[in-house]
Amino acid sequence: MSAADDLPPLREVIRRHGLSAKKSLGQNFLLDLNLTRRIARAAGPLAGVPVIEIGPGPGGLTRALLEQEAHVIAVERDERALAALGELAARYPGQLDIEAGDAITFDPRPHLGSTPARVVANLPFNIATALLVGWLTTEPWPPWYDRLVLMFQREVAERITAPPGSKSYGRLSVLAGWRSTARMLFDIAASAFVPPPKVTSTLVELVPRAEPLHCDTRLLERVTSAAFGQRRKMLRQSLKSLGGDPLALLASAGIEPTARAEEIPVEGFVALVRALANAASS
Repeated sequence: MSAADDLPPLREVIRRHGLSAKKSLGQNFLLDLNLTRRIARAAGPLAGVPVIEIGPGPGGLTRALLEQEAHVIAVERDERALAALGELAARYPGQLDIEAGDAITFDPRPHLGSTPARVVANLPFNIATALLVGWLTTEPWPPWYDRLVLMFQREVAERITAPPGSKSYGRLSVLAGWRSTARMLFDIAASAFVPPPKVTSTLVELVPRAEPLHCDTRLLERVTSAAFGQRRKMLRQSLKSLGGDPLALLASAGIEPTARAEEIPVEGFVALVRALANAASS
């Protein structure tokens, strides 16, 4: 019998610790242990791997990660969940570290050794995109993680993985495509969560590119913000907010002035950033 086999049901844990999901924390608990095990398996072999989990709540996914022999660092803002996670830590000695605090400001690097970490999480909906952008813009690069396996609302998952020319393609697609290879793994129906959200959720895998095209991260965010901020306009119009001459900028990057943001691949945005940097330094 494994340590997980005699753990109390998650619904009992929620009742005993008063863990009703809080909308203010973006909480939707995943209680189906078959699904949490599927997510853990999707993250690859985990034995001995340091795994960062964000917002574990009552610990459904945490259990699955511990079963796979991961060393879990669980970051939890909800003080009500800490005691429940403490019970798990006692059942899996040395495998679970609990960090009470806000995931947005949490820096995992002091908690890691030389082995790259993996982030596996059913992310709180209200901070999911902000967390992803933070992980994709971290420096130095390659980052401290070797893979992100994350749950998003389906709409956000489509934006992360969208190719140029699609209606979902935008700033997040460019950032994710620049620094990682992103793909959707599988959907999870709203009915699997407590409380059920109003949308389908999707598990996404992002694997960092060892050598993304050289580009200033802050300038890339500025350029994509300008381009997609007025996505229906031609770039010769939407890039005016950057200052300077957008026609010269586009010519330097080899992009037609009549093109629109959704048509430009990642390489095109990198070329625009380099052109902008050259114009600023000349």
